[in-house]
Amino acid sequence: MLDDRSRSLLKSLVEHYIADGQPVGSRALSKFSGLDLSPATIRNVMADLEDAGFVASPHTSAGRVPTSRGYRLFVDSLLTVQPLEARQLGEMEEALQGRPANQIIASASHLLSGLTHFAGVVIAPRRAPSRIRQIEFLTLSEKRILLIIVTTDGDVQNRVLTTEKSYSSAELVSAANYLNQNFAGMDFEQIRQRLSVEIQQLRDDIKPLMTQALEAGDAALSESSAPYVISGERNLLDVEELSSNMKRLRELFDLFEQRSSLIRLLDVSNRAAGVKIFIGGESGIATLDECSVVAAPYVVNGQVLGSVGVIGPTRMAYERVIPIVDITAKLLSSALSQQNS
Repeated sequence: MLDDRSRSLLKSLVEHYIADGQPVGSRALSKFSGLDLSPATIRNVMADLEDAGFVASPHTSAGRVPTSRGYRLFVDSLLTVQPLEARQLGEMEEALQGRPANQIIASASHLLSGLTHFAGVVIAPRRAPSRIRQIEFLTLSEKRILLIIVTTDGDVQNRVLTTEKSYSSAELVSAANYLNQNFAGMDFEQIRQRLSVEIQQLRDDIKPLMTQALEAGDAALSESSAPYVISGERNLLDVEELSSNMKRLRELFDLFEQRSSLIRLLDVSNRAAGVKIFIGGESGIATLDECSVVAAPYVVNGQVLGSVGVIGPTRMAYERVIPIVDITAKLLSSALSQQNS
């Protein structure tokens, strides 16, 4: 537990660091903290905060910066959220009203990225599970197989399977024929239930292929059933903390393209009452270690349909971003509810 003096100094440090991005020294902190403390006293408090893991000292500076733990304490108990101006609220509401559902989803994503200057993301309502029309296996190399899934609504999904043994073309055709003859018209959950009973009748060498195909196909169609709209990824190129590490930035853009990890993370916010914030490593996704995700669910007729969120650096103006995400979720709920009424 921190005393009031330590909390006040941490709050000042985080606010100052968010504002200008430079490590904050004790002398500077004594000027704008509003506390009648000497630089020596502040240095002692900063040392205690560093020992407790709330701040860190970059190698290049005598000043200190917040850690993920420091940001978490700041967001949970020290933050003063800034309410949005009436004019801005009106503009946000106008951007999401009177449009078809798919345009509303895209507009919400653009709205989030435009207002925060980070990446805005919206997980749209999930569609009903896709049913299988046809499955094919194609050999790519000795132990790599391309799984092709065609659904009854015309969607095509491809997944590469890496197998422990090689399969001949005849074996792959036989496996595909078995699935198509017995399971066409079913979704993957139905196929899994049926196959769990029937798999004992299959040859031992073909069972692993069937199991892999089920898992990969189910994952592919689960992703496609949760439409995902992201806007403003290029804004992150202007964030110094992220753009200075091109390897991490490429990994971040790969994460946006692969979708599944981010969808799972935002699905967690669907169970939250209001805004949920993941700071750095809290997301469980290594690529987001230097990022924060601020997300909130949106609701239609009492049912959570999806979530909206902003992805940016840990050094973000949380007092601005949190209400923007919160209001966007509420406006999106309202706009979609009007369509359903």
